[in-house]
Amino acid sequence: MQKWLLSAALLSLAGAPSHAAYAAVSSSSVAATAALPDGIRLVEQVGVTDPNEPVIPFSKYVLDNGLTVVLHQDSSDPLVHVDVTYHVGSAREEADKSGFAHFFEHMMFQGSENVGDQEHFRLITEAGGSLNGTTNRDRTNYFETVPANQLEKMLWLESDRMGFLLGAVSQRKFEIQRDTVKNERAQNYENRPYGLMYERLGEALYPREHPYSWQTIGYIEDLNRVDVNDLKAFFLRWYGPNNATLTIGGDIDVAQTLTWINKYFGSIPRGPEVKKADKWPVKIDSDRFITLEDKIQQPMLMMAWPTAYNGAKDEASLDMLAKVIGGGKNSLLYQNLVKPGKVVDAGAFHDCAELACTMYVYAMGQSGDKGNLKAIRQEVTSVLDGLEQRGVSEKELSELKGMVEANAIFGLQSVSGKVSQLAAYETFFGDPNYLQQELGNLRAVTTKSMEQAYMRYLNGNPSVTLSVVPKGKTELQAAKPNYTPAERVLPEHKKITEQDLVLREPVDDFDRSIMPQPAKPVEAKLPDVYEFTLANGIKVLGTKYQETPTVEIQLMLPAGRRFEPQGKEGIAALTAAMMGEATTQSSAEALSSKLDVLGSTVSFNSGMYTTTVSVTALAKNLPATLAILQEKLFSPAFSEQDFTRLKAQAIEGAVYEHQRPNWLAAQATREVLFKNTPMSQPSEGTKASLEGLTLADVKAFYHNFYTPNGADLVVVGDVKQATLTKNLDFLAKWQGQPEPKLSDFTLPSLGKQAIWLVDKPGAPQTVIRLVRQGLPFDATGELYETQLANFNLAGNFNSRINLNLREDKGYTYGAGGYQSGGREVGLSVFYAQVRANASLPALKEFLAELDKISKDGITEKELAFMRLAVGQKDALSYETPAKKAQLLGQMLTYSLSKDYVSERNKIAASITQQELNALATKWFKPEDYQIIIVGDAKSLKPQLETLAIPVKELTTMK
Repeated sequence: MQKWLLSAALLSLAGAPSHAAYAAVSSSSVAATAALPDGIRLVEQVGVTDPNEPVIPFSKYVLDNGLTVVLHQDSSDPLVHVDVTYHVGSAREEADKSGFAHFFEHMMFQGSENVGDQEHFRLITEAGGSLNGTTNRDRTNYFETVPANQLEKMLWLESDRMGFLLGAVSQRKFEIQRDTVKNERAQNYENRPYGLMYERLGEALYPREHPYSWQTIGYIEDLNRVDVNDLKAFFLRWYGPNNATLTIGGDIDVAQTLTWINKYFGSIPRGPEVKKADKWPVKIDSDRFITLEDKIQQPMLMMAWPTAYNGAKDEASLDMLAKVIGGGKNSLLYQNLVKPGKVVDAGAFHDCAELACTMYVYAMGQSGDKGNLKAIRQEVTSVLDGLEQRGVSEKELSELKGMVEANAIFGLQSVSGKVSQLAAYETFFGDPNYLQQELGNLRAVTTKSMEQAYMRYLNGNPSVTLSVVPKGKTELQAAKPNYTPAERVLPEHKKITEQDLVLREPVDDFDRSIMPQPAKPVEAKLPDVYEFTLANGIKVLGTKYQETPTVEIQLMLPAGRRFEPQGKEGIAALTAAMMGEATTQSSAEALSSKLDVLGSTVSFNSGMYTTTVSVTALAKNLPATLAILQEKLFSPAFSEQDFTRLKAQAIEGAVYEHQRPNWLAAQATREVLFKNTPMSQPSEGTKASLEGLTLADVKAFYHNFYTPNGADLVVVGDVKQATLTKNLDFLAKWQGQPEPKLSDFTLPSLGKQAIWLVDKPGAPQTVIRLVRQGLPFDATGELYETQLANFNLAGNFNSRINLNLREDKGYTYGAGGYQSGGREVGLSVFYAQVRANASLPALKEFLAELDKISKDGITEKELAFMRLAVGQKDALSYETPAKKAQLLGQMLTYSLSKDYVSERNKIAASITQQELNALATKWFKPEDYQIIIVGDAKSLKPQLETLAIPVKELTTMK
């Protein structure tokens, strides 16, 4: 899924170790020490030779059928991550069959010859695991993280869909998943602000025959003209073991794992040979201007220059250059355009793929006439032209390299991150240890090489300029369009028959229909917790984490939205933003430079009840990082200039949010359930409330609510408690206002069920939400038990509602539901975004599913499924420092006991079917839910009025 704005491509290096030393062991020496199964050959091993240098140890093997295997041992947590990457993405598609690689990703979850329909998701969920698949231009991967005792079952599942998929593929499955992909495209492209931006840019940057000229999602017309045999042919061409890499990391026994791999994958025949794709960077002969009219309010400028390709000599220099141009507060675009208030946002990133790369520079204008893209383009061009004279400084380069080193170490915190990196390097470079080469390239970057990259690819070179403007506002475009992509000329579809398909039949010496059973259950390692209280009363909860030399700190201050004075909604977020600006001693730019060199971060983010100050640092740089925190926390400058800029950005941010259909649905939910209470306000505030805020309001909010009284602190990392206590001495001395008290309010009494219709004219999809007031948070009480009751209704992929609306009816890309609770209130929500012409039948299915479970309850089979899935997932829950910090923060916020997780597991294991059914009757009656509909009111209202439910049109706050 593409975000509407992307961060710098340099972030793709997160997780890459820094110039790590490693030991390469020849296959002959390893083979002498351990016998390998017949049919498996060791290629290389990489291990740690210097404990102070980060590296991802691995061993690489190849099976006789061409399957590449990469194994990484990590026994720190009782889990494994399995990744199967096929070297096929949309770049391998035929021009008239776009979207096939992504479409096929969906089909791979629909069951195989020995795995029933929808069983793939069910079995992994039941095992306490998580799973997904993704497709991009150059590869498709399927992955799951599960408790370590489930590894053999995962290999059985993945091998069955590699070798035994086609016998289970049907035309009906094909048609259902085709509808799902159409819904995904509508949801993520047509019904999203700026959603078609990259599609238009791809069409303008590349000739029609270039596979990057179309998006991975593809064109609907191509999906409509094919059938199931086209899909089978695609599988037979690209999904052989010789075009795949199996990467496994975690708590594994290598010898046993290789034996299982050989058993389940070894018999799968090779597919057709796959040649390495030729690099295909492009050039354009003149500036191209294109325009996209969209349902937006803030014009967007996006400029694109073709550059090199993934792995090219100057890729690293281009990555670094993008950061200098538009990657932070010290970047050229921020300093020259954002900080002076000329644009709402601006940045740059280098998007690099296997065949070609692109340098993107973007700027978002303000809503209204101030967003004239012609003037903004002139400003952007002036900034870029100035780079030739200015050059790049050694200071900028050292900051960038500091960030790269830190990102490398932080990227080693999860097994899934390490496995994904190994898999990608093997797929694209044939070397799981390619990060050594990549980091070598980065360390070799000089100011001169960056300047040369600028002159070669950007300076004076033609670009594509896309203007995204509000519908009917073409006067805001950067220039009149002068380029029209060549028309898509689709050949007559040649039908593929069953006789055209040459199947490859594996021959096994075991019964593959028998699913392997897991080994004995693993024990989740809950973190050992220490706690103490600072002299001023700040409670500290911490745990040691030594897998990486890092520290993560979260300071939670009682300064959330709940304490905002009436009429000043948005002040908590605006104050947090101001805390990221200058101090009385230093400019924001100077502080940003210091943090970059250290590889640290200090950020302020407001929530409902707290503002969280997050700190990440390499352990060796913790004291220096905390000194910056001290300066930011205690000495904010609160300048009028910063306030004026950030307030304008906040207003424009609210304008942007209000364009999204999901925001409209969420705000309608707040207004319907919590009208005239603090809970009815949007988190970002309204345009009216933001416009009324003053700098004095910010100072008052800071004075009253940035206080140690009522504050909590969480620490996860490689730091001793005694050292930590000393490092936090500046916080222990902090004095402030008394802990704030929450104001009282009364929840509204909701009347009879109604349909609340929010108009989004012409929307290709409709957002449906069924909502009701719920319970405040409790870890082990009725709210938690209701969540267990919901698990089979709407709480996992195989839930009744998702299987009905997505897998059976093809109405949506996904449907679900949840029950959540805060300190004071909670809510129960069931949701989906459905294609517009399925709005009424989808709503009826929601109501029918709620009615059925509230009357009939769950089955014994569903009860057993829930118990297994919920009871085994803890092995995955506390792996990374971020997950550990989240656990500790929840314990502090709600005064939970250290063994509350065990208490929850006991409840899940012992709660009866009758108890869950009683909860379903109490909480899931359809008539107790208000219905939120966001879509084209003109077409929807007559349909909704056929139901015996009042329809009320609702205008959400602006």
